Amino acid sequence: MLPFKIDLEEKVIVVTGGGGVLCSIFAEALAQCGAKIAILDLKEETAVKTADKISGNGGTAIGIAANVLEIESLEKAKKIINEKFGAVDILINGAGGNHPKGTTTKEYLYKEDLKDHSDITTFFDLDPKGIEFTFNLNFIGTLLPSQVFSKDMIDKEGACIINISSMNAYTPLTKIPAYSGAKAAVSNFTKWLAVHMSKVDIRVNAIAPGFFLTKQNEKLLLNDDGSFTERAEKIINQTPMERFGKPEELIGTLLWLVDNKASGFVNGITVPVDGGFSSYSGV
Repeated sequence: MLPFKIDLEEKVIVVTGGGGVLCSIFAEALAQCGAKIAILDLKEETAVKTADKISGNGGTAIGIAANVLEIESLEKAKKIINEKFGAVDILINGAGGNHPKGTTTKEYLYKEDLKDHSDITTFFDLDPKGIEFTFNLNFIGTLLPSQVFSKDMIDKEGACIINISSMNAYTPLTKIPAYSGAKAAVSNFTKWLAVHMSKVDIRVNAIAPGFFLTKQNEKLLLNDDGSFTERAEKIINQTPMERFGKPEELIGTLLWLVDNKASGFVNGITVPVDGGFSSYSGV
């Protein structure tokens, strides 16, 4: 259900990571506004599933397998999109994620952890490959699609790029240094690219979701009986609205940033959608 509707008739929109929980909802909302949606995902079946759902509801969409870390893969996807839909108007950089090998077991380092820590991962045990994977997926996976698809957008009315950052970009969460650093890079890149593209009429902004309960993270946030885990309790206690967000509560911000009539002078910002999490000091 759209909070409001904007006119995206004949607009061609690319959504990377479009098979994921949040980005599939983004794609569906944009399609309801009349846009032609190209769903890009590493897994073709996931991209096609989202596209089929949109098509089944009367929208226009295609699902394409693409690797956001490979220029050749993105160029191939762009060729398909241009042939089927035409030139790209809007890009949603939604591909991203974390990796277990870039994550510590504990929130803090204790001296006793250094004696025998075969069953835990300390800061000193973090795998460079896991950190590299996480950073590349989030930052390089935002930069490369921007390089490829923004070529179509130059001097087009209403052209824009929306990146997906995170609350980690403001205040890093414990245990996940790679993901936090990568999302901070995405927010910084959003500002840089907004300035760089300002003379060719491409606006660049970002959304920083707070904590949303989805199928992807429910095992980290919910116990088997449905109660909150210790980490979930900490999040709720730090969120003034005392709840997790609902994925559909991101749609209004997305539509506002995409609509040139509503936000045509908004450029280079990252919008927190977090229930007040980033505003609360804890006291």
